[in-house]
Amino acid sequence: MTAPSTRYRCPLGRLQPERTDPEIIKRDGWREDGILVISPNDDRLDWVERELVERIGERLYGQREADHG
Repeated sequence: MTAPSTRYRCPLGRLQPERTDPEIIKRDGWREDGILVISPNDDRLDWVERELVERIGERLYGQREADHG
């Protein structure tokens, strides 16, 4: 038995925006909705900024699983 040569295309796919780059989505989320998505491991942050992101995350959501060791 052989697999079909064409892939099934979900009808909902046409409703998603063409923007698939995560950085573009995060930028637009900040500009349009005030939603900020930051990884504490982002190389663009200095030590103080990383620490601030970690503290905010822990205050709002508790410690991360990796921190429970």
